[in-house]
Amino acid sequence: MYDLVLRNGTVVDGTGAPGRVADVAVSGDRIVAVGAGLGAGREEVDCTGLLVTPGFVDMHTHYDGQVTWDPYLTPSGWHGCTTVIFGNCGVGFAPCRAEDRPWLIQTMEGVEDIPGSALSEGIRWEWESFPEYLDALDRSPLALDVGTQVPHAALRGFVMGPRRAEHEDASESEIAQMRDIVAEALRAGALGFSSSRTSLHKTKAGQLVAGTKATRDEVDGICAALRDTGRGVVELANEHLRNREDVRWFRDLAASLGRPVVFNLSQIDEDPTLWRELLGALDQAAADGVPLWAQTAGRAIGILMGFQATAHPFALHPSWLMMMNAPWEEKLRNLRDPAFRERILAETPVFVGAFEAFVTGRFDRMFPVDGPGDYEPRPEDALAARAAALGTTPQALAYDLLLRDDGAGMLYFPLFNYADGSLEPSFAMHQHPRVLMGLSDGGAHCGAICDAGMPTFMLTHWARDRSRGGKLPLERVIARQTRDTAAFYGLDDRGVVAPGYLADLNVIDFAHLTSLPAERVTDLPAGGPRLIQRASGYVGTWKRGVRITDRDQPTGALPGRLVRGPQAL
Repeated sequence: MYDLVLRNGTVVDGTGAPGRVADVAVSGDRIVAVGAGLGAGREEVDCTGLLVTPGFVDMHTHYDGQVTWDPYLTPSGWHGCTTVIFGNCGVGFAPCRAEDRPWLIQTMEGVEDIPGSALSEGIRWEWESFPEYLDALDRSPLALDVGTQVPHAALRGFVMGPRRAEHEDASESEIAQMRDIVAEALRAGALGFSSSRTSLHKTKAGQLVAGTKATRDEVDGICAALRDTGRGVVELANEHLRNREDVRWFRDLAASLGRPVVFNLSQIDEDPTLWRELLGALDQAAADGVPLWAQTAGRAIGILMGFQATAHPFALHPSWLMMMNAPWEEKLRNLRDPAFRERILAETPVFVGAFEAFVTGRFDRMFPVDGPGDYEPRPEDALAARAAALGTTPQALAYDLLLRDDGAGMLYFPLFNYADGSLEPSFAMHQHPRVLMGLSDGGAHCGAICDAGMPTFMLTHWARDRSRGGKLPLERVIARQTRDTAAFYGLDDRGVVAPGYLADLNVIDFAHLTSLPAERVTDLPAGGPRLIQRASGYVGTWKRGVRITDRDQPTGALPGRLVRGPQAL
């Protein structure tokens, strides 16, 4: 008798093969049979009319600190994920000496917009070295599996000290020391090494994250640890404006190491066709046998704006800046005051940088958020067009929309992948064999971005609901966030519904699957705020054969664990 049988579901197995009606049998933590008319199970679930898929593997999250207090790794755990990988973008919390913890918290707070108070109160520090960090994760109660990478900023701080790490070049001996630490971490189970090269990543103090300006010799020298050990990947948060030059370097690095190198691929307004050139570079690398890859988001990388969020159109207006640190009740009282409204609408915002001016001033890229939100909105729905039709200003319309529901109104600003006013560039990227599904940033950007629900969006938008262009086959969407992301990190024991694979499984009511409206909550340690988005339609998620969610609610079971290095089938 089997332990579990998922009976008569439509199995989309993660390989890209067409879905088929079949039973899935589980014994222990493994799938043992897939077919028709399988024998009885101690537990059986009728999946008639439902999808059965592998559990989703999210390759780009930032749960480095949250993992020590949240076993469900939410929001990802609400969206069918059974494995998440963090340590991305060169930031994380290991290695770290005790005296440098506040510096790393400030780094993460600035780069990833995670409340420092939540990190300070929530993280259970039980490590200094990276292997000790892995051991701490191994002891943590988890519903999902987790894997992590060595972040460049923490590594630099550990070797050079925080001040020098942010401002100075590493010496040859320091590069060698960092290489040795990465090699030690890879042998202990790290999945790779990550670094940030983008000017968008700054600490709370306004400094570029340590490693951003590291020399090519330094990065190449550290990454030699991957060649020496024959393990791991390199993940790079690249500077989009330098992609033409840097991708040539990334290709050279991948060729030298013989290990996968992955960079972030997005359409940018400053050079809206560059992404096509980069796809060509990936094609050439594949033809030459060079393991160069890109990852792209499931949708536009977009900001959710609100008076209680990190960004909104009035964030740089003098009247807002004067009350920025006031309690919310005082802010709301002022916002409701007609005289305050008139004054702030008449103000000229303070200029602090081109990026900030772009985000707060482009009303042709701001859209009202109603219900779950439209992540492929039409240009005529932007505030600029709506305001013109109503005979008012975009600023006045934005103010009134944000003040809805006692100041809980939101606007959506698609930042990357939306220069053309549609998701057609994303559609092309998702069809490319060397572009992986990533950049959900689960656990990060708590006050501005809520994209950890991308696994659900991939199914609902791309495979079911899209009306403004082509759709992606359901089988392709499932493969992209199961087998493909798992295989990239060498996790060959998951991501496919077939005998021998881990029993990481989703049962999904695809016809009724939906993302719920984004909301602001204060459920982080120390009452820290974050934006979350739940889903409805996950009948159940199983991790290693144990049900961890039932009708979108956690069961309390904690079968997850740390993934140490590659996992063979």
